[in-house]
Amino acid sequence: MEYPIWQLTTLGGGFWVALIATVHVFVAQFAVGGGLFLVLTEQYAYKHNSPEILNYVKKHSKFFLLLTMVFGGVTGVGIWFTIALLSPQATITLIHHFVFGWASEWVCFLGEIVALLVYYYGWKRLSRSQHIAVGWLYFIFAWLSLFLVNGIIGFMLTPGDWIQTERFWDGFFNPSFWPSLFFRSFLAFMLAGLFGFLTATRVRDEAARTRLVRVCALWTIAPFVLFLASGWWYLVAMPEPQQSMILAKSHRVSEFFQYFWIFAPLVVVGGLVMAVRMPRSISFPVAFVILALGLGLSGSFEFIREAGRKPYLIYHEIYSNSILSAEAAEINETGALARAKWAPADLDPEKDPVKAGEFLFQLQCASCHSIGGPMNDILPRTEKFTHIGMDALLNGMGKVNKYMPPFLGTLDERHALAAYIVEELHGKADTGEKIFEPVDLPFEVPPFDQNAPEDGGDEYVLLAWNNLGMHCISDSDSNWVLLPPANDLFAQLVQRGDPPMLVTDNVRLSYKVEPGFENPSAHSEFWDFAHILFGLPEPLPKNIGLAGKGVEGEMDLEDHAGWFEAKLIPVVPYPDSGGYQPYPLFTIQAHDAESGELLAETKVVAPTSTEMGCKNCHGGPWKVDDFAGISAETGRDVLTVHDRMNGTSLAQSAEDGKPVLCQSCHPDPVLGAEGNPELLNLPAALHGLHAQYLTDRGSEACAYCHPNRPDGPTQCLRGRHADFAECADCHGTLEDHAISLLKAEKDKKGAAVLLSQLESRMVDSAEQVQPRIPWLNEPDCLNCHVGFENPGLNAFNVWTEGGDKLFRNRHDDMGIIACAGCHNSPHATYPARNIYGADRDNIPPLQFQGVAGTMGTEGGCVCHTVTMDYSAHHENQLP
Repeated sequence: MEYPIWQLTTLGGGFWVALIATVHVFVAQFAVGGGLFLVLTEQYAYKHNSPEILNYVKKHSKFFLLLTMVFGGVTGVGIWFTIALLSPQATITLIHHFVFGWASEWVCFLGEIVALLVYYYGWKRLSRSQHIAVGWLYFIFAWLSLFLVNGIIGFMLTPGDWIQTERFWDGFFNPSFWPSLFFRSFLAFMLAGLFGFLTATRVRDEAARTRLVRVCALWTIAPFVLFLASGWWYLVAMPEPQQSMILAKSHRVSEFFQYFWIFAPLVVVGGLVMAVRMPRSISFPVAFVILALGLGLSGSFEFIREAGRKPYLIYHEIYSNSILSAEAAEINETGALARAKWAPADLDPEKDPVKAGEFLFQLQCASCHSIGGPMNDILPRTEKFTHIGMDALLNGMGKVNKYMPPFLGTLDERHALAAYIVEELHGKADTGEKIFEPVDLPFEVPPFDQNAPEDGGDEYVLLAWNNLGMHCISDSDSNWVLLPPANDLFAQLVQRGDPPMLVTDNVRLSYKVEPGFENPSAHSEFWDFAHILFGLPEPLPKNIGLAGKGVEGEMDLEDHAGWFEAKLIPVVPYPDSGGYQPYPLFTIQAHDAESGELLAETKVVAPTSTEMGCKNCHGGPWKVDDFAGISAETGRDVLTVHDRMNGTSLAQSAEDGKPVLCQSCHPDPVLGAEGNPELLNLPAALHGLHAQYLTDRGSEACAYCHPNRPDGPTQCLRGRHADFAECADCHGTLEDHAISLLKAEKDKKGAAVLLSQLESRMVDSAEQVQPRIPWLNEPDCLNCHVGFENPGLNAFNVWTEGGDKLFRNRHDDMGIIACAGCHNSPHATYPARNIYGADRDNIPPLQFQGVAGTMGTEGGCVCHTVTMDYSAHHENQLP
């Protein structure tokens, strides 16, 4: 924020620092081990009276001088130059806090230069003992340089007590100082052997060459066990956050770990191969290959170490984009553009978000990400995102995935950065989702004579409803299944009279879907994979659901509830005529069980939606009609992200024809799935994770995933509550909803981490949010309708005590008529407005009482043949 930005694109993203630093460190560590190699090999030549080996040391010292002092010195200056331009805040911090350390290192480096020059030019001018003494002096200075730089570099990864004290020695002798020093020292000795191969293979005398190559092989192989042991010590000495980042949190680190364990044994094998006598023409190219392997070994370690301090440059002090962590709150309050001293004055994230976003990208992203370049290219990493998804990713940075620093700035600035990445870098216009134009699908209301039976009117009323008001289908069966095609229909047959009687004996209730929806297997992959997903002994018959029901058949009597039910009907929202229609109608009929006489019939919707918005963040198109369904591309990305975050291999499993049922791991009451009891239940896991990315939003956050987009093709909240309430009024904001679910799972893995990032917006603190089990503890109608009176809006944070207390399972005060029988389903209470026909949900009340409203609207209940003067079903029933 305090310094100008070096604007880079293709070769940004830390490319120059990574390139120069990796090469420099490789040579600098050789400068340490190579110094010891020189003096010990010179002594070896004197001991064995070998002029060939002594001549080799003389020539090797020239190679050593040019490589370490000239090339190493230039790359060292290059590091300072690039970090001063790319990370000026971190650079100035290191200088200010470690002036004494740097000054001491420069003294040692000067000692290296003088000693090495004297060593090289003193072959003929100094006595044998003097020359060896100078060689030892060089090695001491070189190792002391390593000692000093190691303390400062280690401080950046593990500052230890310095965070509290800011004392020089607390930062210098940090938790990783000693293991890092030993690790780098043993690596330096190995590198001395690798570089020695290059010059040793050029010796013309075959016997001397073989001897020298084997000496170099000993240098390469002998320190290897200590090198690995000190590496393990280095790892376990790290504080938990850095250790966790290296071992578990970053998928990029795992890649470099793989490289490390590839290069390490190859270097040893290469040393053994070099020890075998071979012609000079072969040994020199092989030596070059082994040296390249050594560069890979050293470089992979440096990348692992660098990744371990993410999202910081100096742990806990300066983020990887050079922003001081202590300034985060102020930047979020005032804005990043206002705090950036070198920001152009004309940047306005509201008026020109793309232009402002471009600067914000350079300010907060370009230090790690290039644009189309070799280092952390931003383009493939963000290609899948819509504006919603990109904004959500920026919102969630630094929370669950702590590898990246948080986005810092105002909401408008975050939107501007998202707009720049999506519109400018990927050329996607902010057109939003396709708007659904409501249609009025025709339907017929079955006839009904409201006159009393003794006056020739109909004798029976058939109440029918769907229990949820909307059943969602994940529709990604070849990859994973969250919810299968499984709608539930309910019905109660009432014989009209004074009093009316519930009829359950000697009757047969049936259901049948409307024409065009009879063949759901033609429109869904579910039947191809159901036996794999649900562990069935054989494939599920086409058009048959998991409970053995089809899209037409008989309903089963539930004695304890007094209703008939058809469970898990496999209806899908795809008619044979094409397109998407989430409100197919079912005809429910009641017949006399003996005579077959039709006693009553009605029609009811079986709301079934595949408008699940995974594509907003996971990419890909809608599967059907540009409105609904999870495409294979979207579904596979969900698995890929899960694999990256959790170390699973679900994407490969799906690729092999074995899709996953989410509840096979995550418990879930809706399917009665036990899953793995050590894991968060599925709703807690889903909402707990996604809440990290969708904070500070209202009910629109719900509509990103659930089928309730105001201009979408489902709009599942269509009951009378939609006139004055929205999702958050009952279920809470996404943060509060997630907190309530996570608190019930607080002792399980991951719950504490997710909870730590969430703040309540509905009550004063997260501690006040009451825990709840999904599908069993829900907002209660009586939270608002106290005493069955007209409501105040006060549904959140008071939950039903169990499944039997849910509105969809509840009966009237007499324990006879289901609440939903008169009021209809949750989210679709009468009178409901449906975008596929205003009264498509209201057929039963229109049929039986002529008014689209709760049964008993306008003062009379059709089931009763006399006017009621008391509230039989619940308090305040009568107008």
